[in-house]
Amino acid sequence: MKIAVTGASGFIGRHVLSELAKRSIEIVAATRNAAKLAAWRDRAQIIEMDIDNTSANKLACLARCDALIHLAWDGLPNYNSRHHFETELPNQYEFLKKLIELGLPALLVAGTCFEYGLQSGELSENRVGSPANPYGFAKDCLRRQLEFLCRDYKFAMIWARLFYVYGAGQPMTTLYSQLTAAVSRGDKGFDMSGGEQLRDYLPIAEVARLIVELARRRVSIGVVNVCAGQPISVRRLVEGWLKENAYDIELNLGRFPYPDYEAMAFWGGRSKLDSVLKSN
Repeated sequence: MKIAVTGASGFIGRHVLSELAKRSIEIVAATRNAAKLAAWRDRAQIIEMDIDNTSANKLACLARCDALIHLAWDGLPNYNSRHHFETELPNQYEFLKKLIELGLPALLVAGTCFEYGLQSGELSENRVGSPANPYGFAKDCLRRQLEFLCRDYKFAMIWARLFYVYGAGQPMTTLYSQLTAAVSRGDKGFDMSGGEQLRDYLPIAEVARLIVELARRRVSIGVVNVCAGQPISVRRLVEGWLKENAYDIELNLGRFPYPDYEAMAFWGGRSKLDSVLKSN
């Protein structure tokens, strides 16, 4: 089996490559900067490309794979930028449509829990999305566009709706990386929100494993939450990181307001994911 990955040099992409390498899978890694994947030159075919300016040969190479894991998305972590629907959305759709027209048989696209918007509680895949920021809106629009495309072309589509991820190597805008950086500097305290918001977190290695498990099935299952299925308060999560790593730092709770683009309590329903994973 041959599987391609776009956004292969990103945080999630690098872990997906590592997960693919554990299996008998031929890897095609697409990235805007091939130098970032220099260590993979002997283990993967590396393609340097931008999704909005890709040669016919490179498109054909991706389309000949058995499946594509599509992680590429520009403009993050600014969730509120109009770039997501003014520029990124049309570029994304045109890129994926070209691959489908060339015969790509199976596609897994990374979605986001922000597609649910400000809805609270357990969020199952049958909840109608109501995005509250441009990023979530653009992702939701892309999903709908691809669903229409499924009517005209025969390809298997999985929309892997990711919840929260943490792990080493994450961008510095994330809570985990900010905490580890504060510890490395020797800071006495770490400023954060009150930490009472409930979220759904998974370590990056598990997220990568789930993405690969879904992609290798090459079946049409539509939207599936990639999540833990259990809520945890951000405060308890961070306290767990402190204990697990023996970090000596005080939490300065309540220094930052709660984000206005998220509900206070939400997590993913996992029954569909578990059902898919049980299938052969």
